[in-house]
Order: sequence, then C-alpha cells, then structure tokens
Amino acid sequence: MDAPDITVVLPCFNEQDCAERLTTEICAVLEGLGRSFEVLYVNDASTDQTAAILERLSASDPRVRVVHHAVNSGESASTATGFQQARGQILITMDSDEQNDPSSIPDLLAALEGHDVVCGVRIRREDDWVKRISSRIGNGFRNLITGDRVADAGCTFRALRRQAVAELPVFNGMHRFLPTLLRFQGYRITEIPVRHRPRTTGVSKYGIGNRMWRGILDCFAMRWWRRRVVPGRRLEAADEPGRPA
Repeated sequence: MDAPDITVVLPCFNEQDCAERLTTEICAVLEGLGRSFEVLYVNDASTDQTAAILERLSASDPRVRVVHHAVNSGESASTATGFQQARGQILITMDSDEQNDPSSIPDLLAALEGHDVVCGVRIRREDDWVKRISSRIGNGFRNLITGDRVADAGCTFRALRRQAVAELPVFNGMHRFLPTLLRFQGYRITEIPVRHRPRTTGVSKYGIGNRMWRGILDCFAMRWWRRRVVPGRRLEAADEPGRPA
C-alpha cells in the first residue's frame, strides 16, 4: 500500500465498545473527501478486548493499522508513537472514545491551508459541569503562566503537518501542551470550532485528581522551555509536501 495523504492517529486504551463504530465513521468521512488515508490506532496495553477488535479491523481493511504498547504508557506516549509510525504527510489526532465527531475532519483539513497546525475548540461541550468549569480554569491558568493563547488545550482533535512534529519533545503531558510547544518553535497555529459528543460507553481516563497538580507543574516547565527553545525548521510554503513550487 502506497503512503497515504492522511494518517488519523488514535491513542486507545480500553475502548472495546467504540473502536468499530468510530473506524466506520472515520473511513466514511475520508472516503467522501477522495483522499488516500490510513487509520492508525495505538493500543496502550488495553486490558479488555480492544486489542483483538483492532486486529480484526486491521485484518479486514488494509487502511486500518494497529501498533501495541507492551506496557501502559499514557496518552502522550501513545500520541508520540502514532507520530513516529504514521505514513501520511497530514496527521489528524483524535480521542478514541467517540466524543470527537469525525464529521469535523473536513473543517480541520480546510483550515490547515496556510497553517502548520489546526486545533479544535469544542463547541457545546458534552461533558459534566465539573469538567467544563475545571477546563475553563485550567486553560486560563496555563495561558497566564506560559504566555500562550489556547482556547481549549484539552481538546486533542487536531490537524498537523508531519514536518511540525519532527522535533517535538516527548514527555508525560505533552499532548495537552502540543499547540504551545509548536507555537514556541515558530509553527503557524490556528483554532477552529469542532463538534463534540457525549460519551456513551466506557469511562473517562482523566479527572481533576490525576491532572491538576501535574498540569500546574507542566505550565511552569513550559515557561522555562519557552526561554530556551530552538525554533523549528519550518519549510517555506513552496517546499512543503503537497504544495506546488
């Protein structure tokens, strides 16, 4: 199979009830665009039937690929693995719990014109009030400390040019600071609204207890890193993959 235009990267942990429906939705959206693509799941050592289901999906459709972590390593590590294994020149990152609506993928791709990264901002967010309030406070705090401006850092529904992640530092929590890391490297970032859906299966992997204190420390680390970062080697527009000279 030739290298596709687009790779959809999906970190995945214990989402046995979501994988098949989500894969069908993603494929239908991208088929409608007429672009070549692959759907790349990174199974983060799931303890349910997720691995078996993903392997079955991959066996029935060569556009679906699966890589497996031997031990549970977290979403940032899974995202980094996806970036390393992806073959497309454009990367779409999504959660695998069906809350990110694949119908927003064409909007992300359209907004990528003239930018290196497009970040989703969840409109009419379908989470409980505790998550919504804590997210709003967290976004305000991180922007104050880092000096960045990100409307919805917790939304990992994004489109990125492959070159932008070539020199990305990987650490636990990286996926939440990805727009900030890339902006500090000199990449062109924009944000657009994306549709959000309620979780109907499984359980959330995040809460205030396992995010707040680590997130606060990470914000100060980003402030330190901003003063020392080496700008990324962003290609000029004529040299970017898929663009005419």
